[in-house]
Amino acid sequence: MTAVSNTYPTAALREADAAHHIHPFSDTKALNEEGSRIITHAQGVWLTDSDGNRILDGMAGLWCVQVGHGRTEIADAVHAQMSELSYYNTFFKTTHPPAVALAERLAKLAPPHLNRVFFCSSGSEANDTVFRMVRHYWDQMGKPDKKVIIGRWNGYHGSTLAGASLGGMKAMHAQGGLPVPGVHHIDQPYWFGEGHDMSPEAFGLKMARELERAIDELGEDTVGAFIAEPVQGAGGVIIPPDSYWPEVKRILNERDILFVADEVICGFGRLGEWFGSQFYGLEPDLMPIAKGLTSGYLPMGGVLVSDRVCEGLIGKGGDFNHGYTYSGHPACAAAALANLDIIESEGLVERVKTDIGPYLQERWLGLGDHPLVGEARMTGLMGALELVPSKADLHRPFKDAGVPGLLCRDISFEKGMVMRAVRDSMIISPPLVLTHEEADHLVATALATLDETHRILKRDGWLD
Repeated sequence: MTAVSNTYPTAALREADAAHHIHPFSDTKALNEEGSRIITHAQGVWLTDSDGNRILDGMAGLWCVQVGHGRTEIADAVHAQMSELSYYNTFFKTTHPPAVALAERLAKLAPPHLNRVFFCSSGSEANDTVFRMVRHYWDQMGKPDKKVIIGRWNGYHGSTLAGASLGGMKAMHAQGGLPVPGVHHIDQPYWFGEGHDMSPEAFGLKMARELERAIDELGEDTVGAFIAEPVQGAGGVIIPPDSYWPEVKRILNERDILFVADEVICGFGRLGEWFGSQFYGLEPDLMPIAKGLTSGYLPMGGVLVSDRVCEGLIGKGGDFNHGYTYSGHPACAAAALANLDIIESEGLVERVKTDIGPYLQERWLGLGDHPLVGEARMTGLMGALELVPSKADLHRPFKDAGVPGLLCRDISFEKGMVMRAVRDSMIISPPLVLTHEEADHLVATALATLDETHRILKRDGWLD
């Protein structure tokens, strides 16, 4: 058996990585010239690289490690399950106890009208499943023309064919001839970047009514669903104005159109509720989930399905010709159950709502006073800082958008913290187990990062 060791020299690991590994969302040629960072260990909210550097994981991996790294409870649960049943599929009229237990557990945690789940391995697969479910549902209901799904520009719903099409990331659409036919995009509720000439309330209403306008233009009889994240994550932690979601609810309540709330990032406590839909009082027909479901310990996703949609998918009989080899994988389900046990027993959802969320938010928003920051925003444990060239003209972008953000990201890593750059927004989404002391360290490191970024940008003529 070949074992992977964390004691290899960094240079050797980088050389092997460059020779054989194509990284996601990366300029692999440039990365190979620079050399990848080798993470060898993680515990709690801390990462350690192959040179022994300790790095605060300000992004919870990729928005997913809710309970922190190194939880032996999850590893033990997976080991026990794999020792008993390492794998079997859920095709062929078959199931197994972990899938049954997890489906039942999720139905109890979800809003009361969501009582069934379809399992897969990722958020991308979940949204491909959504695409199939929406179209099959309307076929079953005798309305086969309702094929169009409306999404938002700068929304993110995965990188598979259907997931990338549903999302509104133009850089992704530029590769591979996306989106596929039958997907329509409307503007996003991004007040700082696109609505600053209006009040947040007025802008929120205007963006919500973009959905109404699109439905009227396309024809309600052709529109099957609207898909949106409660808070846009990979788009830059876009927190909609308070007026946005109530107006969207009104529009959807007046029309025969399914609502898909993408909970891949917002689910499992990130906003201080089990799901972002509960935070905003939404009533989705379909709810894609992943990430925090297992805290990233094993890959698993799913789609929570409303009683209404089940009427079409199940109540009318016939096969739903869709599924994955690893749908409901027993070891992944065991990881999810152990993870949910931790979230519940340690009260992490309530902790985000009443303790660490407000504590970090107060300190994070204080970074808005920095001369490089145009806006600091946060809800739950999702935050962003908008970098700007001038406090006197907050909404004017940098001359070469994205470059200052990447500089700030790299400086943050050098100072020992993961912050992600989206355009020139610096975003964080730390594990839910972050302590007050670690939150103070996070903010202090962010401040030091901003100071150094500001110094370099001023030196190089980027600032007014």
